[in-house]
Amino acid sequence: MHISHQRSFIEMKNSPTAVFAAAILVLAACSPASAQKMPAPAQSGPPVVTDAPDRGTLPTVSGHTAIVPTLYQLDAQPIEQISPLVQRQYLSGTQSTFVKWTVKKGGVFPLHHHASEQITWITEGRCEVYSQGRKFVMTAGTVLVIPPNTPHEFVCTEDTIDIDFFAPQRQDWLDGAPSVAAGK
Repeated sequence: MHISHQRSFIEMKNSPTAVFAAAILVLAACSPASAQKMPAPAQSGPPVVTDAPDRGTLPTVSGHTAIVPTLYQLDAQPIEQISPLVQRQYLSGTQSTFVKWTVKKGGVFPLHHHASEQITWITEGRCEVYSQGRKFVMTAGTVLVIPPNTPHEFVCTEDTIDIDFFAPQRQDWLDGAPSVAAGK
């Protein structure tokens, strides 16, 4: 790359145009044929996002490869009604998926498995998780790590808020496949 182009890129990397372009790239990467509506707009201006010259950068990481992070308000994300008892809000990055499940008492995620590792954090309520011949009782504050391709099922015995993190991202959802909680 020509020196003047490098300077222009470096000067532009924290500009509103660069932030907007990065947000478009992130959204394009996480929304092909998704059953979910587009994510709510990213938060990209003051007071939550402001310039911080010389902070959060490393001289060994090129401005050409480092992408500006994208900030979202979780509660502003579209709410999908998966079943009468289960709602989902989610965001996907390039390598992971973050989900907030709002589940009414009696909500069930039938026995299933997927290629992603799943980390589940119950922030409110109670669920019983069955996997590999064992029952795990999850209550507010507990975290369960489910390895990839491990069969598991959830039965929520109280109204529950469940935060899940999947890696790699849930490509099946991005491709429009329904959640197992939708039933058949």
